[in-house]
Amino acid sequence: MTKVLILSDSHGLRDEIIEIKERHQFKYMIHCGDSELDMDTMELDGFLKVGGNTDHDARFPEEQILTINGLTFFVTHGHLHDVKANLMTVGYRAEEAGAQVICFGHTHIAGAEQIGKQLFINPGSIRLPRNRIEKTYAIMKFDSIDEITVTFHTVDGEVVDELTYHASL
Repeated sequence: MTKVLILSDSHGLRDEIIEIKERHQFKYMIHCGDSELDMDTMELDGFLKVGGNTDHDARFPEEQILTINGLTFFVTHGHLHDVKANLMTVGYRAEEAGAQVICFGHTHIAGAEQIGKQLFINPGSIRLPRNRIEKTYAIMKFDSIDEITVTFHTVDGEVVDELTYHASL
């Protein structure tokens, strides 16, 4: 079983990132931007990371592409793709990159949604959530592209059951 930890919009938090990393200790970890930390800070060590609209370290890339066990991930913050309006632009960019899974933040709204053969994952925010009280991050688990589960967790590690999403790409 492959597991991917996905965080976004931590806005300066440090201890919480370390606690989440230590709790799960996954090989694959993604931060979708707005960490407001330096690119090479210890807290972000081991994460595939992108820059968001509040990140000031110019070394953060705007987007990253990662392939894990046959699934290609497109990682971006989302502000440059207008994700607050719709997912069409980021979906087209991910398609150009050959990605099936799109990880993004910016809206601070936790959720997963499959549109066609693309899976969109926004882990929410571990600092400033919108549309719900829980401060969240996501964990994606898969054995194959036909059996994908995305669970959302509070900063304390509790599963937010109603957000659990199952996909088959």
